[in-house]
Amino acid sequence: MGTRSTYRIIEENIVGKKVKKVKQEPLCLIYFQYDGYPSGHPSETAEWLASGKVVNGYGASEVLQFNGAGCLAAQMVAKFKDGVGGVYIQPLSSRGESWEDYLYDIIVKENYTIEFVAYSNGETKTEFFRGTPSEFVAKFKKVEAEA
Repeated sequence: MGTRSTYRIIEENIVGKKVKKVKQEPLCLIYFQYDGYPSGHPSETAEWLASGKVVNGYGASEVLQFNGAGCLAAQMVAKFKDGVGGVYIQPLSSRGESWEDYLYDIIVKENYTIEFVAYSNGETKTEFFRGTPSEFVAKFKKVEAEA
């Protein structure tokens, strides 16, 4: 039996002319059937995210680039989907309904940074991490090394 998880890719925008408000729009829900515990593919995902940068327009670069949240979502699917099964795109409304043990949010911020948020999905949804992808890697690779 696998450790199920989902990732929501979320685009953040600042809206309003006089009163600025932050609007977060979920774009995509990616379901992973196995290895969703923090030191599994979430650490690999966070490491991959940390190796790149969010841009507005793109050019020649040796650094991995994400041209916004939609581009990041498409690249993430391309990175992890390598055949039948294992990884799926699901309706955003189904989050938490596929017996996921963990829920992850990848928020592409208005200032071209990425926030990584992790929740356990037991009796209640509980946030246990919020920070950069690099901070997630540092925390959960350390946890794995101590185990």
